[in-house]
Amino acid sequence: MELRPYQNQAVDSVLREWKERSSTLLVLPTGCGKTVCFADLIRRIQPKRVMVLAHREELIFQAQRKIAAVTGLDVQVEMAGFRADLDGLSGAPPVVVSTIQTHCSGGDGGGRMTKFDPMVFGALVIDEAHHATANSYRRVIDWYRRNPELRVLGVTATPDRADEEALGQVYESVAFAYETLDAIEGGWLVPIEQQMVQVEGLDYSGVRTTAGDLNGADLAEIMEFEKNLHGIADPAIQICGERRALIFATSVVQAERLAEILNRHRTGCAAWVCGKTDKDERRQMLSSFAAGKLQYVVNVGCLTEGFDDAGVEVIVMGRPTKSRSLYAQMVGRATRPAAEIAHTLNDAPHDEARRRMIAQSRKPKCLVVDFVGNSGKHKLCTTADILGGNVSEEAAALALKKARDGGAPVDMAQELAAAEAELARRRQEEAARRAALVAKASYRVAQVSPFDVFDITPSREHGWDRGKQLSGKQRDLLMKNGVDADALPYHEAKQVLDEMFRRWNNGLSTFGQAKLLKRAGFVAPMRRNEASKAIDQIAQRAGWARKTAS
Repeated sequence: MELRPYQNQAVDSVLREWKERSSTLLVLPTGCGKTVCFADLIRRIQPKRVMVLAHREELIFQAQRKIAAVTGLDVQVEMAGFRADLDGLSGAPPVVVSTIQTHCSGGDGGGRMTKFDPMVFGALVIDEAHHATANSYRRVIDWYRRNPELRVLGVTATPDRADEEALGQVYESVAFAYETLDAIEGGWLVPIEQQMVQVEGLDYSGVRTTAGDLNGADLAEIMEFEKNLHGIADPAIQICGERRALIFATSVVQAERLAEILNRHRTGCAAWVCGKTDKDERRQMLSSFAAGKLQYVVNVGCLTEGFDDAGVEVIVMGRPTKSRSLYAQMVGRATRPAAEIAHTLNDAPHDEARRRMIAQSRKPKCLVVDFVGNSGKHKLCTTADILGGNVSEEAAALALKKARDGGAPVDMAQELAAAEAELARRRQEEAARRAALVAKASYRVAQVSPFDVFDITPSREHGWDRGKQLSGKQRDLLMKNGVDADALPYHEAKQVLDEMFRRWNNGLSTFGQAKLLKRAGFVAPMRRNEASKAIDQIAQRAGWARKTAS
């Protein structure tokens, strides 16, 4: 299986981090192939044996199939009635996939993890790693870390910002972080539109906060109110048109009533599902949904993970949340490109070509519908939270206000970019106004910014980066390439390093080459050999020594 460029970069980054650290984190949004990434990683580190942990049955069998397809290895499951065969000469199959619940099961708290000898496993992969701060995960990680040579990888989509610092306590570094907006701009996910619907009488102000999110019982009482049910169902029908929609509900009562109201408008158009729905019934329902026989499926917390249907075009948020990771998982059910072009995207020569393919497909974008009421003290998540990973809070608030005031669908990525540009313009005007008041001009000689040289934007600081420091090798590498590592915060220095490695792996100009070319007026990145020739020509004309390009 040929990996996408960012997937190759992700796996390379993990292997690079593992040379210096025993644990690292990989962040990829839903739909960008995190299972493919750790499957390829497993292939690359053979013959080391690997334990893969997840927390849901769907993720277990999904991982088993994908790893077997990518690696050709024997992948066995340890879960409930499934038992990995430990009777072979080696004492364990090449790859075992298990649930955290199975590993921790047992009255003594030891669980079935004790049947596995940590010394025979070279790596532990934790899917949906934002759960890894829980005591159960810590216990399992500690068990396998009895092997001092063990390497740990956590894989997650967009985590809560509150979770980031906690994850930084579990994982020593973040090997690679690919934001949802990166994937959209790269032409791997469809653009996201946001529509805000004002519902009169919808009031979340009295809802308590429990474990960082809206209290389920309080929220259910509000969302099950008849007027609010119609305030969600009626606009959903008008907005969706003929498009298939996945609706997220707070409670079984709300889901059942929403499906009932939708079916009053058009008989047989909607069904609902929850975690207790019979598996065969659920499978048949989702098959009918995929075939277009059902237009709406209302679910209660059971289709947030492990459910992939590229035909979903609209997400209806009948379940508001303060959790960014939960919101990202729900939105991620609609961000995959149309199935008929998904694999052909890999053959496109560049980002623009992929974006064009998506724009011309039957699914050029997806829509997220949020319902606005009185949120009181609560900051409820919107698409600005998952698209604005590198955007200031001020810009996100400005873009969100435009979405709320307009009432029509807006491309949130474009609104965020426009908001940042507007704020930059305001800052420039303010700076010019202040400068006009200064009687005496001054200047300072500033070191060339590596972000200007590489033409990339500094990322925001994630919680997991706080307090971290570069290793000696990382600092030396930056210094050797002419970047003052001590002048950059950790997260920016790491971003520059990642860009250096990306360029090196793709045969692009080095930092030194790019700096000289930028000074000479060249902006577009060149191949390394082309850059060398261009620098030779510049050197001959300018009369300076060729060694400055090193």
